[in-house]
Amino acid sequence: MTPTATTLAPATLDVRTIAPRDRHPLIFRTFDELAPGASLVLVNDHDPKPLYYQFRAESTAEFTWDYLEQGPEVWRVAIGKVGAAPSAVAEPRGCSCKGDH
Repeated sequence: MTPTATTLAPATLDVRTIAPRDRHPLIFRTFDELAPGASLVLVNDHDPKPLYYQFRAESTAEFTWDYLEQGPEVWRVAIGKVGAAPSAVAEPRGCSCKGDH
């Protein structure tokens, strides 16, 4: 049997060393590249709840959001792509949390 996106281990995206203003655009680009049914594991230095709300408000794709680890120093979230929508946001935007992370 040939592995598919749904059987492969999710990619890990560690954004802790990425400049805050560049994090959300990178996360959305990475999500957009996922095949339907695939997921990524986001590793962050704070609770990415503002990102969750941004996905909910602006997403053209269905997604799943499952906390794997919740601080206090590291947060890990599995973000999955459901269905075949082409992108997470119609027009990618930067982080809206005013750089307070």
